[in-house]
Amino acid sequence: MVVGVKTGRECLDRGGASLGALASGDDRSSLETSMAAPIPLVDYLVLGDEPHLVANECTSCGARFFDRRNACAGCFATDFRKVDVDSSGEVRAFTIVAFAAPGIAVPFVSAIVDCGGTSVRANLLNVTPDPEHVTLGMKVRLTTSSMGVDEAGTEAIGFGYEPA
Repeated sequence: MVVGVKTGRECLDRGGASLGALASGDDRSSLETSMAAPIPLVDYLVLGDEPHLVANECTSCGARFFDRRNACAGCFATDFRKVDVDSSGEVRAFTIVAFAAPGIAVPFVSAIVDCGGTSVRANLLNVTPDPEHVTLGMKVRLTTSSMGVDEAGTEAIGFGYEPA
């Protein structure tokens, strides 16, 4: 069973007021009638024409992390730079989740995807969650999906990977 999700293009094509417009002091009353801009669910997801992930890379050893770090877990260096992560990759490990918290649709596929040397933990989307359709070494690409809309009309966008 594949749950219907909106692609990144569908989410971004809906339009609406931009966060930049709100930040620049535009008249809020004129923006209230339009939908708020979508926002990424996690800080390391960059939305736009070509959504992608951004990692913090240690300038000393090259280790990559998605969360903020005070020091590298590999070499203890403290300098990092932002780097784009490849948007395509290969499934290195996966599990088909059959039991989850109440309200979470099952089954679904949780995977570790190798994106050009960067390991990404994510769900596989738009694929039947069974061993006939998901395999080790399977080529996948980043995709985005709507995680929900709040009462102000702000849409949260998450990410996953789908067969390439």
